[in-house]
Amino acid sequence: MVLWALLLRLLLVSPPAKAELERVEHAAKADGSLSFLVVGDWGRKGLYNQSQLFINPFSDIYTAPSLQKQWYIVLGNHDYRGNVEAQSSPMLRKMDTRWLCLRSFILNAGPQMAEIFFVDTTPFVSNYFIDAKDHVYDWKGISPRLHYINNLLLELESGFRESTTKWKIVVGHHTIKSAGHHGNTHELAIHLLPILQAYHVDLYINGHDHCLQHISSTDRWNPQEMKFYYDGQGFMSVEMTQTDVDIKFYDVFGNAIYKWSTSKLISSAM
Repeated sequence: MVLWALLLRLLLVSPPAKAELERVEHAAKADGSLSFLVVGDWGRKGLYNQSQLFINPFSDIYTAPSLQKQWYIVLGNHDYRGNVEAQSSPMLRKMDTRWLCLRSFILNAGPQMAEIFFVDTTPFVSNYFIDAKDHVYDWKGISPRLHYINNLLLELESGFRESTTKWKIVVGHHTIKSAGHHGNTHELAIHLLPILQAYHVDLYINGHDHCLQHISSTDRWNPQEMKFYYDGQGFMSVEMTQTDVDIKFYDVFGNAIYKWSTSKLISSAM
């Protein structure tokens, strides 16, 4: 499960429109910038039934004053081995107002600076359906699977097409490309990656592989795409303005172990 702790205050949750992903708005900081943290694969060794374990793995762990902000959650494969509807229930938000978990949604950050698309990637992975081993998945709301996936891709493409923000970011649990244990997720490479490339999405951020990586994507995998790899746990910070994005990776002790930046010019037509 990928957790986004945006260091801002939640302003508005809009009801979903037909054939459109639900949108959430977040204001920028006083200086016009955005700051947020990324934590991947949190929880008690992947245990599910998160509605029963909710206080222990979330509320009683992320207690620092700096983390008393809105958290945005996207589901992972272990979450589908529990009760998905329970994790997206408004009851959890009443227990801890920081919690916001939806299957797929768009965060209007800034709100005009960036659009962050949270994508439910688990239904894309065929093995969970045809070779589940000893696991039982909660597929309520997914069947028929191909219709669910196709509709989600159409909604994403519509959102990308209509986007007028400076930055477009996609967040999903599963890798597209990875040098870690799980490796590439071929279904996402086939169905999702071409859409991200066609609409010039700036970043894809994921969990699942329990390591820290920076991959500069091209059409085909080659070793030069791997800019950074750390075989250990940690987290990521992002600082964003209209023109710049600064990213840092940290180990579990809070030591910065890698940083990367990118910039965009402001169009003269704006």
